[in-house]
Amino acid sequence: MWRPFCLTLCFLAASVFAAEKHIDFSQLREGEAPPGFRSAVSGQGKPGNWKIVLDEAPSLLPDLGPQSHDKPPTSTTVTKRAVLAQLAEDPADEHFPLLIYEGEVFGDFKLTTHVKTVKGAVEQMAGIAFHIQNETNYYVVRLSSLGKTFRFYKVVNGERGIPVGPEMEIPSGVWHELTVECKGEEIRCSLDGKELISVRDKGNALTSGKFGFWTKSDSVSYFGDTALTYKPHIAPAQVLVGDVLKKYPKLLDVKIFVSADDSKTTRLVGSKESGQNGQPGVDAERDVIDRGSIYYGKEKDSVTVTMPLHDRNGDGIAAARVVMKTFKGQTEKNAVERARPIVQELQARIQSLQDLVD
Repeated sequence: MWRPFCLTLCFLAASVFAAEKHIDFSQLREGEAPPGFRSAVSGQGKPGNWKIVLDEAPSLLPDLGPQSHDKPPTSTTVTKRAVLAQLAEDPADEHFPLLIYEGEVFGDFKLTTHVKTVKGAVEQMAGIAFHIQNETNYYVVRLSSLGKTFRFYKVVNGERGIPVGPEMEIPSGVWHELTVECKGEEIRCSLDGKELISVRDKGNALTSGKFGFWTKSDSVSYFGDTALTYKPHIAPAQVLVGDVLKKYPKLLDVKIFVSADDSKTTRLVGSKESGQNGQPGVDAERDVIDRGSIYYGKEKDSVTVTMPLHDRNGDGIAAARVVMKTFKGQTEKNAVERARPIVQELQARIQSLQDLVD
């Protein structure tokens, strides 16, 4: 189970719809891979080699509020600190290492980070992939020191769309501030405080998804602390759990698990404590989804029943864990019967996996 690492999540007073997340690598040891992320690859070859290294890097990110495009970034103080590095040097042209943040799905957001291209004979690129559906469908904005370009494009079923963005000098070995802002179909990208890309993906926009760090081919690239302001995404599964807990206030908890991206584990998508969402399940949830099994557990003051949820074709797509207060004489059979109507109410509102995770 991965642990959160210096991820601060707070709701801003300005709006009940705005939240802020800060990803800070400073408390990780050199040589570690950051927890909470999944290493993947788009295109050919193996996933990248993502590790923490020490480098002369900008201090914590400046305020993400409005900044004049005529002024340089305010974060100029540098010190030796932990940063994220992609260290693999696979020269394949269609090799795009991704490090995907697994903790949350983002819709409208503004992301700011620092990036630096370090070396590469074939490419020297660094970027941010966002609204990631999977390794073959996402947006990306990247800078290229060798190609002297700042580009945005969309990847659909593994095929890159038409790139948008200017040709410009982007020195290697220098930290650059990269900002991406999404509002519905509109996407704006800035480099070093200047907005250089503005596009609208009209009619076919990827309106939400995960984000990740991105490189190409043999690029060795560094990434600094990253901050997001965003409209929190409430998964349908979380809405279902809230409705059930409101109707049955004596329940201790209801949790819904779906298959993780690796198809071997599960992840939590709905629970009484929404901050737990994204955490992995255990073997029991995997077995419930795959085999339709029912699991029963008993502790001093509670009993737990985990049952499958199916799509319209009867295939298992999720596991629902119902946690109830126990009583003297509680049996497994009785606990299953108590949980069954709760799970049936969830099932009545589900026809596909999209009813839980969209």
